[in-house]
Amino acid sequence: MIQIRNIWKSFENKEVLTGLDLDISRGETLVIIGRSGCGKSVLLKLITGLMKPDQGEIWVNGEEITQLKRKALHHIRQKVGMLFQSSALFDSMTVEENVGFMLSQHTKLRKREIEEIVAEKLHLVDLDGTQRLRPAELSGGMRKRVGLARAIAFNPEVILYDEPTTGLDPITGLEINRLIRDLHTKLQVTSVVVTHDMDSAFSVATRMAMIHQGDVIAHGFPDEIRQIDNAVLQQFISGGNIQKIDA
Repeated sequence: MIQIRNIWKSFENKEVLTGLDLDISRGETLVIIGRSGCGKSVLLKLITGLMKPDQGEIWVNGEEITQLKRKALHHIRQKVGMLFQSSALFDSMTVEENVGFMLSQHTKLRKREIEEIVAEKLHLVDLDGTQRLRPAELSGGMRKRVGLARAIAFNPEVILYDEPTTGLDPITGLEINRLIRDLHTKLQVTSVVVTHDMDSAFSVATRMAMIHQGDVIAHGFPDEIRQIDNAVLQQFISGGNIQKIDA
């Protein structure tokens, strides 16, 4: 579904991704783990075209996207929904307006049709009846779910999750993990989850990959990841100090 080939990305003098290669198969939930600042979130933004790599290719459903013009890139983005770490809701809009924003901006659907789609997506994330509320009236977990409802408004083939459980209490985090699994099953989508929360990672993953020093250092099924003989990976999983290993 997604092929990432020899991707390099730097900011000023700091190299973040250094020739990264990664394949994401159709229908899987790939969880990408790694330290803060390792390039996990940058990779998601590259996949959506929000950023461009310094070098390399990214193929989404058979189409190379790094050189696409704005209009063509928008067509690709309609196939890729993203839940941002902060949820990225518009504070001045209601839940209904937030979820339906892209539909109202980029389709010719009538208001009633958009309202029906919004209600359907809110139902999928267990937020029936919240259309008239504003973000300030929602808990952190509810804001995440509104962001997720917006991400699936276009019926995407791929859903990207940027740190979906960050800032949530453990119970709410478990609810978000359940939603990720449920949507994966109900919508038959390809999911990519970026996280440093290992409980969440092992809860939702069908496959995992770890980024360290700009490249993928390990990948495999969750049971395989636990067994891979790589000190950096195992220290990360156990919560150890990777900096000591780097030194």
